[in-house]
Amino acid sequence: MTLLDHLPDTVSIYEVGPRDGLQNEAATVGTVRKLRLIEALIAAGCTRVEMTSFVSPHWIPQLADADNLAQLLEAREGVSLSALCPNLQGLERARAAGLREVAVFLSASETHNRRNINKSVDEAVAVFAELVPQALSHGMRVRGYVSTVWGCPYEGDVDPRRALALAQRLLALGCYEISLGDTLGVGTPVQTQRILKLMLSEIAADKLAMHMHDTRGQALANVLIGLAMGIRTFDAAIAGLGGCPYAPGASGNLATEDLVYMLHHMGISTGIDLEKLWDAGRVAEAIVRRELPGRVHRAGLRSLAG
Repeated sequence: MTLLDHLPDTVSIYEVGPRDGLQNEAATVGTVRKLRLIEALIAAGCTRVEMTSFVSPHWIPQLADADNLAQLLEAREGVSLSALCPNLQGLERARAAGLREVAVFLSASETHNRRNINKSVDEAVAVFAELVPQALSHGMRVRGYVSTVWGCPYEGDVDPRRALALAQRLLALGCYEISLGDTLGVGTPVQTQRILKLMLSEIAADKLAMHMHDTRGQALANVLIGLAMGIRTFDAAIAGLGGCPYAPGASGNLATEDLVYMLHHMGISTGIDLEKLWDAGRVAEAIVRRELPGRVHRAGLRSLAG
């Protein structure tokens, strides 16, 4: 029996390119161009799309159009559009824009948490202790992020027990799922196995997702470990967009095309049309006006024939 003998039939992909990707661009992408990208992702079959963040434009000016963008996007049957909400003001903006899902986020690293959202970890949890129940009372779903699980640009190694405790606190507040982030892309398969073994000793696999960055080319290897250990939801960004503006050295997320290509060729369904997804990658590259790093995006699909 090998590590990958028991693979799932299906996997859920949570597309973060329009938010986690575009927030890290040096130049602001206009609202119309963002709409083009999100429409292309939906056309490809992406049913979970994190489109923006209701954060102060002072902190992330690239997402200053969050309210307008959300109002311009029409609700689609079977498609969940979500946004990050760092505080109660962000939640009210999301509600006003008609969103049915939001996400909250904090770091396993105290220093990164302060740099990222200007709060201590305990202060952030206190905010979410108000935000999450309010969102739930209005019929909204709330997803949670715990970042820097695999390592921090300021503190180095992070004790995974800190991430476990935070994930448990967010679940207790009412988050339906916790996405564990390798914000720097430093994780390797043995480390991932060790982290997930700890997490899964206390949290059911269907409550966890993985958010891997591909800075050192390890993202897909870490995904394989997650698959083998029962994780069934993975975050990715079209064509490898993204990084973190408060994590020096963090380059792009795992490219959605790379993830879908691997899963489909392993016989695992995602509900996404890979050719249309590749087209969405071309839209992403056009709107940011620079070359994007995703491997399948750069290699193309047609060259696989023959």
